[in-house]
Amino acid sequence: MKFSEMSYERPDPEALKSQMEDLTRRLRAAADYAEAKQIFLEKETFEKHVNTLGTLANIRHTIDTRDSFYDNEMKFWDETMPLLAEYDQAWIMAMLESPFRSDFEAEYGNLMFVKAEMELKTFSPEIITDLQKENELKTTYEKLLASAQIPFEGGTYTISQMSPFKNDADDARRLAAWKAEGQWYKDNQEQLDDLYDQLVHVRDAMGRRLGHDGFTQLGYYRMERNCYTKEDVEKFRAAVIKYLVPVADQVYRRQAKRLGKEYPMSFADNALMFRSGNPKPAGSPDEILAQGKKFYSELSPETEVFFNTMLDNELLDVLSTEGKAGGGYCTSIPDYKVPFIFANFNGTQHDVEVITHEAGHAFAAWINRDRVPMSCVWPGLEACEVHSMSMEFFAWPWAEGFFGKDTRKFRYSHLSGALTFIPYGTMVDHFQHIVYERPDMTPKERHGVWKELLGIYMPWMKLDGDIPFYSEGEGWQRQHHIYSSPFYYIDYCLAQTVSLQFWAKIQDDPKDAWEHYMAYTKQGGSRVFTELLKNAGLDSPFEESCLKEVSTKANQWLQNYDLSGIE
Repeated sequence: MKFSEMSYERPDPEALKSQMEDLTRRLRAAADYAEAKQIFLEKETFEKHVNTLGTLANIRHTIDTRDSFYDNEMKFWDETMPLLAEYDQAWIMAMLESPFRSDFEAEYGNLMFVKAEMELKTFSPEIITDLQKENELKTTYEKLLASAQIPFEGGTYTISQMSPFKNDADDARRLAAWKAEGQWYKDNQEQLDDLYDQLVHVRDAMGRRLGHDGFTQLGYYRMERNCYTKEDVEKFRAAVIKYLVPVADQVYRRQAKRLGKEYPMSFADNALMFRSGNPKPAGSPDEILAQGKKFYSELSPETEVFFNTMLDNELLDVLSTEGKAGGGYCTSIPDYKVPFIFANFNGTQHDVEVITHEAGHAFAAWINRDRVPMSCVWPGLEACEVHSMSMEFFAWPWAEGFFGKDTRKFRYSHLSGALTFIPYGTMVDHFQHIVYERPDMTPKERHGVWKELLGIYMPWMKLDGDIPFYSEGEGWQRQHHIYSSPFYYIDYCLAQTVSLQFWAKIQDDPKDAWEHYMAYTKQGGSRVFTELLKNAGLDSPFEESCLKEVSTKANQWLQNYDLSGIE
């Protein structure tokens, strides 16, 4: 079914509560496993439908945040979902206490019970109003960014539409674009500071109400961190500083030399990979999608069926339009057993990476669309990002169709970008740990922390105050994960480390690399992250040797790559 034909109707909250109560009561009264299983499957169907309605409302809201109908529907879901959490917790308790738990584990595995036990630690009725407030603040932040109208060269642009100007090969124009965008953030900084301050305090309060000494442990439970700890993340951070920062530093020093700039460079100059300009897609959005179709048709029989389904059923919304929320994401619409990709094409290299990155998520969801329980269709978020970041590298043999004359530029900038991203992403995570350890910091103190971390993780960034917002150590406010999905960002870094393993395998044997990828992907969310990796013959990013090996190999490739003839 086409996305435009999928029907949405606001459910009755009281009816939802009644259905959940009835399912829980019947599960507790089940006489045998056969009866308990039937009720469990009914709950799966119910949950899929509720999830579908909420997802449809969210997608259509993000496509046009000015649409008053779906704006109101998002307010409804922001208020209703916390109210349903209490009833969901009652169901979870009934499952955990079921005399047939061992039968469920034998048929469906024990991970859903591991997740259930963790979920119990994330909720109590006394935090319902806090959850509603958190949802309200996140929505306000996303709407603020989506509302941006940035004056530049006689026109007005959204944040996403400014990206091509921020990467322009002309030094003066690129700098002017960075200043224009930075000024918009400065003009709205008081609201950005206030929104985040409220989010930090409401999250801290929830953590304390649930018996923690702040938000951090609650944040880890909410992220379903079930196979590694805060201490493991700290070890990963140390390895990033030890191995990745020096490699990234070399990348930017070589870049400064190519551009004829002094090191360290400004944010605007760091954004330009080559003097002749960054790699750009060779075609229009329609041509990019057509090349995506060719890529997935030739990659494997499974990817061919998947991507044709996406195209035929309007399951990609990729153009950047006024009122559209920023960024990109992939989600699932369970009733229809299909994923959906949301993005903002802007004429940059990122457009192609959307077709590979978000479609990597979508392919994994497609492969596992019939998995039961629904909670195990997707693995943890760090595991999900392996699907997407690795798929970007599998597209390399088709790069010429995407980039034409800029293909060599693309391969170099894509790999170097993967390496230099990890320090940035790790810094985002480190920043959040400090913030939630010290929730009473003032906005000015938070900006100071970010500026200090920039010196540790990104010493190639010149902090001279020339570009409003960015060069003043305030750029964290543009990273919507910090507001909307606390502690998510380290997942990208862990996944990028794994994806570099796939990149290395692809250089040696593409067919073997794809077999490892499918072995990883077909597991869905049936195992924890470290087990998914082990079962697919991959190394854990928490092993220091893993980060050391992939960074060394990638750096050697970059140093030896032929850039002759490219200005």
